[in-house]
Amino acid sequence: MPKLDSTKRTAGAVPESTFKLRPGRKRRVLVPQPSEKRFYGHGIPGVDARNLRGKLIVVEGADGSGRSTQIARLVNWLEGNGHATIQVGLKRSTLVSEELEQAKRGNILSRTTLSLFYATDFADQLENAILPALRAGFLVMADRYIYTLMARDMVRGMDEAWLKNVYGLALVPDAVFYLSVSPEQLVQRNFAKDYALDYWESGMDLGLKRELFDSFLEYQALMAKQFQRLQATYGFTIVNGNRSADEITLELRHKIETVLAGKTAGPL
Repeated sequence: MPKLDSTKRTAGAVPESTFKLRPGRKRRVLVPQPSEKRFYGHGIPGVDARNLRGKLIVVEGADGSGRSTQIARLVNWLEGNGHATIQVGLKRSTLVSEELEQAKRGNILSRTTLSLFYATDFADQLENAILPALRAGFLVMADRYIYTLMARDMVRGMDEAWLKNVYGLALVPDAVFYLSVSPEQLVQRNFAKDYALDYWESGMDLGLKRELFDSFLEYQALMAKQFQRLQATYGFTIVNGNRSADEITLELRHKIETVLAGKTAGPL
């Protein structure tokens, strides 16, 4: 695989000329402008991104952020307005999803192997679900994308440049919304839903804390920092997820309407 030259490229391999500087910001943040589709890096061989007529919209966020609820609402709204949609997400590949789940239950893989397992799951969905749907003009709603995978790996000490190279095959979405929820709120929501905390979403494999509750809080705080770091590069929209579901839905609808009109969603 070709390596990304960090001195010449920013946000994967997207040319810098396709980005603009947000007004009023001291830090240089790159925001994709309305244009033909492109990949972050090397992409998938033989795929002409100019033939992808649909829209790829990503909703990111931790378990308990309301991510799945918002996607379900948005899909109902979009389909009610005549848009054909499909949904994709992590561990949904018909190629490796079952094996990936088994490996996680046994906690038998190294961090690098697990990372590549997730990358394989993503690549299979990209090639066999996302790209065909976009060629047909569908709206693809992604329940998480490469950003969660990268953030998880970065928390676990994986090299960011290596991850950017691995996910250079990823298509640049038309919009990415990250539902930012405080770790304390996430704890309450997860307990209210499942009466338990997930081993991996608590970072227990990292040995941060002995108690699951304490480990969850620390791990989610580390994940939030990595998402802030990724946002500075990829320029996705951070949405305040501590509000009511109805408030968030209204905001996301407004921003998606902007995307469908051929404009950028823009920051909060």
